[in-house]
Amino acid sequence: LLNEGRKLAPLKNHKWRDTMKTTLITLLTAAALAAPAWAATEADVNADGVMTIDEVQAAFPEVTAEAFSAMDVNADGELDDDEIVAAQAAGLMPPQG
Repeated sequence: LLNEGRKLAPLKNHKWRDTMKTTLITLLTAAALAAPAWAATEADVNADGVMTIDEVQAAFPEVTAEAFSAMDVNADGELDDDEIVAAQAAGLMPPQG
């Protein structure tokens, strides 16, 4: 579009833009929070909500037993969603997708 020297009238009502911005931020946040749970669900072979070392290594063969132990913060032998999120954020486990 050519403006041809005309000034565009400033938006007096930013409600629509603010609503769209809020909606977009909400959707992106929800998607980001859901991603680790989705990734864990796909690799969680027995669907028990946690990942064992066997499940992690089946999805990510490069993850060693030592790396798994570092990810397993509570040392229960399984990775829950919080541990998976933290491991992915720390670069210890790649995001699955």
